[in-house]
Amino acid sequence: MSNQAVIQVDSIVKKYKDVTAVNGVSFTVNRGEVFSFVGPNGAGKTTTVEILVCLRDLTAGKAKVLGFDVSSRKGKQQIRKRVGVLPQDFNTFDLLTVKENINYYKRMYGNVGRDTDDLIKLVNLEHKSKTLYKNLSGGLKKRVAIAITLANDPEIIFLDEPTTGLDPKARRDVWKLIEGLRDQGKTIFLTTHYMDEAQVLSDRVVIISYGKIIADGTPSELILKHGGKTTLIVEDGKKEAYEVLKTKFPKARIENGDVLVPINNKSDLPNAVMALNGNKTKFGELIVRRPNLEDVFLNLTGKKIVDGELN
Repeated sequence: MSNQAVIQVDSIVKKYKDVTAVNGVSFTVNRGEVFSFVGPNGAGKTTTVEILVCLRDLTAGKAKVLGFDVSSRKGKQQIRKRVGVLPQDFNTFDLLTVKENINYYKRMYGNVGRDTDDLIKLVNLEHKSKTLYKNLSGGLKKRVAIAITLANDPEIIFLDEPTTGLDPKARRDVWKLIEGLRDQGKTIFLTTHYMDEAQVLSDRVVIISYGKIIADGTPSELILKHGGKTTLIVEDGKKEAYEVLKTKFPKARIENGDVLVPINNKSDLPNAVMALNGNKTKFGELIVRRPNLEDVFLNLTGKKIVDGELN
């Protein structure tokens, strides 16, 4: 992965009448990284992408993609040639096969870049190349969409909420594709409201809420800084386990019958277990839960993201 910036965003603003969708956003994206732009629906993620791929004009600020200004006519022409974009609401021709759909977009780009058969192989659809698009599952349709996004062999790939609505297996299949593209040196700009997705895939994460950036760093940096403590969960420990542990662990608490104990150092865990065993305390399971990006968002905003919405 290179430290060369391929996207530079400086204090961009996008207003729609009385609504400010993007409010003074700044960040950079480096070549060859998976950059995740994370936040709930309505946070400004898609608007930012649309500005960077020259579908919307800025209200204020500056942005460059691959060195080209998104606000200039020449810049827009050059950017559109060099990027691939998978929008949230992507759809294509129901009555064309997988191969025919990809061929259609290849011709639109002048048949540059990878051969159609190579693209089909890349997304593991060889066995479906002659299947009509309308007869594919949601996960397979997403693979076709990614192949089409790669039709012009783009330097930067914008994937806007690529796994929304997919079942767990299909989500993981898309993750593997994204990891494979990164391994080939592609730069990927991923928007998502799934914190687990960002944590697994990202080299760097920027969290946006209400049009403003609230955190920027690698997943591990953000978790270390904002994620909170590792927690021992005493399942179904109830008041009995709480009474045993609260003396040594004053920050222990009960949630839905489970006792949650913050772990501050290596000795805390064995001490808690010894205390429970020594008092012959009844409980279900002991689970050690490490903080994650969901905790980061919760600690920064006081809210969780559930099905894309703030909760």
